[in-house]
Amino acid sequence: MPASSAPLTRYALVDVDACYCACERIFHPELEGVPVVVLSNNDGCVISRSSEATALGVEMGAPWLRIRNWAARRGVVARSSNYELYGSISRRLMDLLHDVSPAVEAYSIDEAFIRVQATDPDGLAALGHRIRATVRRDLGIPVSVGIGPTKTLAKLASHGAKHSRALCGVAVWDQCTESARARILQATPAAGVWGVGRRTARRLAARGIDTAGQLHGQDPGALRQQFGVNLARTVLELRGTPCIETADHDADRSGRLVFSRSFSTPVTTADQMHQVLSLYAQQLTSRLRRQGSVAGAVWAFAATSPCREPFHQVSAAAELPERTDDPLAVLRSVSGLLEPRMAEGARYVRAGICLSELAPAGRQEPLPVFAADPRGRRIGAVIDEVNTRVGHGAVGLGLAGLACPPDWQMRRGMLSNRGTTCWAELTTVRA
Repeated sequence: MPASSAPLTRYALVDVDACYCACERIFHPELEGVPVVVLSNNDGCVISRSSEATALGVEMGAPWLRIRNWAARRGVVARSSNYELYGSISRRLMDLLHDVSPAVEAYSIDEAFIRVQATDPDGLAALGHRIRATVRRDLGIPVSVGIGPTKTLAKLASHGAKHSRALCGVAVWDQCTESARARILQATPAAGVWGVGRRTARRLAARGIDTAGQLHGQDPGALRQQFGVNLARTVLELRGTPCIETADHDADRSGRLVFSRSFSTPVTTADQMHQVLSLYAQQLTSRLRRQGSVAGAVWAFAATSPCREPFHQVSAAAELPERTDDPLAVLRSVSGLLEPRMAEGARYVRAGICLSELAPAGRQEPLPVFAADPRGRRIGAVIDEVNTRVGHGAVGLGLAGLACPPDWQMRRGMLSNRGTTCWAELTTVRA
């Protein structure tokens, strides 16, 4: 008997189509086929649009105040950003993908790389269609699947799967002929290659490298000397040699956490800003505990509207006494950084906190004499547990635990129900 050929091991990029709009349709099936847009903080600009809205000419980033009358005449339905819902659906998607492959690498809220195997390219395509069908059946959201020998080529294939109806949502690089691959690379701008930013694309253009095909033909060693190791790896990936980890393209995803919001009404006093920072410190440290990390440094900022004079922005950074997920320690640090620097009479419309120098929790315990008070960590864990059991916002840290929501909180006048995370907003079904 002849020896069986080795299976093909490939990367598959699973990408949710118009993610926020797709999540809105899960509990509102009447929105299927209707042009839908999702708006940014305070119902400002369009940040997600369904294919129907795109066909009508709705542009990404369009100010809702400017287009809402036009959109209403064309039947466009707008929704406020429902981050709790989107995050919940994203976690369910990642759990579902773990049933397909043991190797799942979440790249963003709506994208994940997984490792897949099949005996031939047609088997890879069939697996991609099964993934699409499973996600649609179990979660109710549409996804596109791009499959390739490297993450860069899987990302390129995903773009084709998303924008070519003939592919029915699945594109496999191995199914393309050599001439077809060359045409795809030549038609792809260098700036459209995963990991090539606008600044790098401008530098490449100055050297006459405008397309992915031209980039594919460059010497990786020469590019490494001129642009660094990441671009050299990208060239190798375009040639089919896997050598990129996701963190190589976006170290910030694993190296820091950010929580930043705009206010519906300006914050003008130190007491109000302390309440803002209380909420943000609680949210960020809760994220730290969920991912099993601790932070070693903090950066915070607050800014007035850039459209009003005089513009004022304050920002500062500091090392934390030790790596921690203690909300009290983070709050003390950021309040000491921002509140003394606030300008009298300034109307702040945005603020944020960034935690950096992240490390796995418990990797190296400090000596007892240097260890921080453990009560802060216990308080944070208790807050998480109560909010999980009773509902988001049931208790809070200091001013973040006020029963009445502050008037500066983000305006979301078209918010849909949070049917997967809030007991009070569970979907009601009538028969």
